[in-house]
Amino acid sequence: MNHTISVLVENEFGVLSRVAGLFSGRGFNIASLSVAPTLDPSVSRMTIVTSGDEQILEQINKQLNKLIDTIKVIDFTGQDYVERELVLIKVNAEEETRAEVLRIADIFRAKVVDVTPRSYTLEITGAPTKIDALIELLRPMGIKELVRSGPVVLGRGSKGWKGSE
Repeated sequence: MNHTISVLVENEFGVLSRVAGLFSGRGFNIASLSVAPTLDPSVSRMTIVTSGDEQILEQINKQLNKLIDTIKVIDFTGQDYVERELVLIKVNAEEETRAEVLRIADIFRAKVVDVTPRSYTLEITGAPTKIDALIELLRPMGIKELVRSGPVVLGRGSKGWKGSE
């Protein structure tokens, strides 16, 4: 089972390496990882998707909280949250499939961000399940290349990570 964890850390050199080292050193897998500064440039937010049972997740949370650069660990298991991912997909668009690619892109509200005589590059954001559905529909046309950002998440409601309204 996949679990999504946000880790707020000091935005300093080597922090990403220490977090990644924590996972690799204990044999925990990272399915995806995205990192960027928050509104406060001294704090970065990592969104980590990992897998494992409840015991492994508890170990990960404890180990992350022990890192000196960690400000807060938010485990979204069992919580309501908003999840989005950005994907760029380069797909074959030969004469006979161009209209079908555009029709599928329109259904999923994907944007065409590059056009060549033989391909389209689509940009889409959304929940990972929506992204997976688009990929499956485009797969028969021939996906040439694909890049996914990995999900980013925020908890639902008015509270921020500091707990303020």
